[in-house]
Amino acid sequence: MARIEIDGIGIEYELLGDPGGPPIAITPGGRMSKGANGVPQLGQGLAEEGLRVLLWDRPNCGASDLHFEGEGESALQAQVLVGLIRTLDLGPTTLFGGSAGSRISLLAAHRDPEAVARLALCWISGGLISMMRLGSFYCCEPAEVAAMQGMAAVAEMPIWAEQLEKNPNSRDYMLGFDPKAFIEVMERWAAGFIPSPDSPVRGWTQEDFARLTMPAMVLRGSVDDLYHPAWVCEQVDALLPNSRLVDPPWPLDIFAERMSDGSGLFADWPLLVPQLTEFVNQ
Repeated sequence: MARIEIDGIGIEYELLGDPGGPPIAITPGGRMSKGANGVPQLGQGLAEEGLRVLLWDRPNCGASDLHFEGEGESALQAQVLVGLIRTLDLGPTTLFGGSAGSRISLLAAHRDPEAVARLALCWISGGLISMMRLGSFYCCEPAEVAAMQGMAAVAEMPIWAEQLEKNPNSRDYMLGFDPKAFIEVMERWAAGFIPSPDSPVRGWTQEDFARLTMPAMVLRGSVDDLYHPAWVCEQVDALLPNSRLVDPPWPLDIFAERMSDGSGLFADWPLLVPQLTEFVNQ
């Protein structure tokens, strides 16, 4: 593991595989770390196929720094991702992400298309129920706790447990943050989860999607998945100019099963090694 500062934010990362191999960056969802079950296994499998693999903890995830700034958390993480690719001199990199990771990958490609060779996306979040639930969980609930009980109580919320355990600076950062300023940030970030009525990505137009001309692969979603509805994957695939919609190497309803069986949301990601290797090498 290694650590680097990107825009003043301490970022924990790993590079696996041959330095001369085609690069791919893996971004999981939620606020889960690069160590979440299935993520390092996918990275190792891709490295064994000759790829140069970037695993990273996003700001506010794992051992990387907390950072409550910017217009939105996903936009902040996308900015750091392209900064990391540029700083590490990886060259144009394939971005693979799932759930929040797919949103971050899209935003990163839009921010710096020249840094992105290809896009591989699964479990794209969208729809009113999904986005309202995500905005409430990640932004509204912490803001409510800050307003009623202060930042010490925010630090005790389960959603921050891994970050505070893995990064000794995170607790001091959180406890030193003014509650009113924190609430303002959470309100601003929550607004990013308000869905657009005419676009699967909030605020994006057809011209925004047209900007992403790199090859893309979108994994088909489930019609029964309220968090990542099939229609969102289909719309994103249709709007990207050089995309194809493909079946994942697992049952379409696997996300709901992994939500409840304790194995972790990304436990099946190592099954993607052949599909991603072929896509990167095309």
